[in-house]
Amino acid sequence: MDRRRQLLDSALDLFSRQGFEGTTTKEIAAAAGVNEAIIFRHFPSKQALYTAVLDCKHESGEFDSTLAHWRSLMDANDDIGLFRALIEKVIRGFREDARFHRAILFAALEGHQIGLQHHRERSLPVFELFCQYVARRQSEGAIRPGSPGAVVGAIVGAAYHFGMMTEFFGFAHDSNDGDVAAALLDIVLHGILPSDHSTEKAIA
Repeated sequence: MDRRRQLLDSALDLFSRQGFEGTTTKEIAAAAGVNEAIIFRHFPSKQALYTAVLDCKHESGEFDSTLAHWRSLMDANDDIGLFRALIEKVIRGFREDARFHRAILFAALEGHQIGLQHHRERSLPVFELFCQYVARRQSEGAIRPGSPGAVVGAIVGAAYHFGMMTEFFGFAHDSNDGDVAAALLDIVLHGILPSDHSTEKAIA
């Protein structure tokens, strides 16, 4: 692992456990096994280091590959395949390295506006891409009318909350990622009641 990557990994670990305000560059240096001055050879400030940590997920080749895959599913109008791939990506992100999600949650809890704004600038284009797709498919009659943002939020929210329950709060489950994604997508698309069970009867 190169030195810059080592610093980013150590910083992510501490930011995810202590937040931006609760973490010092001295602690990051100690965790990385280097002198604090080494940090400032690679990053001009703690904020610059924090920003670089947030950028890692978006600048990786894996993210570009994922985005290209999503676009190919959009071009094919594969609604089920696209939404399932989105759910799987969110769940896999929690399972493989939940630290990034914890760091963003810490930013929200701390009110760290620079970090939150940077995250929004990175994430908003992807959210808007999915909203545009949903709006187009609604105009074509493939998806029911309604707020595209609410549709995307429901899909991502189901996956994100499942990731938090299992990785943050320790809720056990015995299903693989694919089965969980399929179940969550089916619930989002069709609900949890049998097809012959009317809403009016359930409310009554």
